[in-house]
Amino acid sequence: MNTFGFSFISLSSDLSPYAKIVPRAQTAVVDAYLGPIMHQYLDSVEKPLEAGSMKVMTSAGGLTSRSLYRPKDSLLSGPAGGVVGSSEVAKRAGFAKSIAFDMGGTSTDVSRYDGRLDLKSEQRIGAAQIFAPSLRIETVAAGGGSVCWYDGVALRVGPESAGAFPGPACYGAGGPLTLTDVNLLLGRLDAETFSIPVRVSEAKERLEELVSNVGGTVTGDALLKGFLEIANERMAEAIRGISVREGYDPEGYALVAFGGAGGLHACAIAEMLGIQSVLFPADSGLLSAYGLRRAVVESIAEKQILKPWDSCRTLLDTWIIDLAENSYLKLVEEGEERGSLEVISRQVELRFVGQESGFVLEVDEVSEVNEQFMDRYRERYGFVPEGLPLEVVSLRVSVARCRDDLEGEAFVVQGVDRCRGDVSIIERGDLLIGDRVEGPVVVQDRFSTVFVAGGGMQ
Repeated sequence: MNTFGFSFISLSSDLSPYAKIVPRAQTAVVDAYLGPIMHQYLDSVEKPLEAGSMKVMTSAGGLTSRSLYRPKDSLLSGPAGGVVGSSEVAKRAGFAKSIAFDMGGTSTDVSRYDGRLDLKSEQRIGAAQIFAPSLRIETVAAGGGSVCWYDGVALRVGPESAGAFPGPACYGAGGPLTLTDVNLLLGRLDAETFSIPVRVSEAKERLEELVSNVGGTVTGDALLKGFLEIANERMAEAIRGISVREGYDPEGYALVAFGGAGGLHACAIAEMLGIQSVLFPADSGLLSAYGLRRAVVESIAEKQILKPWDSCRTLLDTWIIDLAENSYLKLVEEGEERGSLEVISRQVELRFVGQESGFVLEVDEVSEVNEQFMDRYRERYGFVPEGLPLEVVSLRVSVARCRDDLEGEAFVVQGVDRCRGDVSIIERGDLLIGDRVEGPVVVQDRFSTVFVAGGGMQ
């Protein structure tokens, strides 16, 4: 093909096998814009490595070779690493179902794991609708740097963030009051463990200014607790969006808290949602990197169908086999051994004819798909419309390298009370396996902190 001197070309028909010209065009534009930048960066990373040894994380939670990599496939690769890492942590601890709760400096990402990573074909990044397989991740603008403010009528948390500079008020660079300051002033953070000097006095000054602006008989302590409740409710609502609204009860899941601020809010959010177990892995601020290490090579093949269910249901098995074979061949061409590969997901998207969106279902048996769809529809909307035919929108098949077995972890309760009374601050490394601590307590390690308000934690 004559490239007319262009070194990087994004062709929409190659990038997304779907109708809808606007999202396809947006996908191609985003891919073309990022292509030169990303490939220049990857060239610099790959240069000192052995040929063919570099793999790139995708938004779908898998690894792809450099030759198959497209920039549009890695827009959510960072959060995806966290989801993979959290699911691996949960499985090691004996939990088959988990919710990833990744709270960082500017936002919080949540995702659900139910034995399989939850995928979707489209994602909205800013104003662009992108066709690219990605994990179903809900993001809310609530992080450690989220600005806590008063709009003249009500208290607000975010969506503005103080960023790295000026940062929270306690950084001493003239920043506003943020959730980091709130946790610091409530005694949930140890100022001595920050890697930079922390000025509690400046956080107190910003709080006093807010107290003055709000007026009345409001106290600083009441404002701090109010901001905390607002942030927790927004993050809990994000979790409801990927659980309750999808027909899943969060009570049956373990909440895996990570990111720099996840442990400070996880217990309160779990209580709001009825979640019984919270996992707080060691060095949880680095869990996305752990997820990258645990990710495996994967290839995803997709096919748009847009045909009535009755006219094509007998063809689904054949189409799925063909898609799987395409993925197998791609990975084998990239040097993978076929015997080390397996089909990890077979999905079909269905909807009633005339509707814009439908449900993505995992295909175990094609004969059961119709009933599965009806059950999901009834769970979501409370009824099933009569007389409307079903339409098969698309198919998606994922093939990946077989995962290594994870060594399980055991938790033995010894009933040892390590802390009681006022808020205690202890180092995670000082705890022994099976120890039980009584809140309120702060447990911290090098990169993160967990706060337990009351009751016990083991």
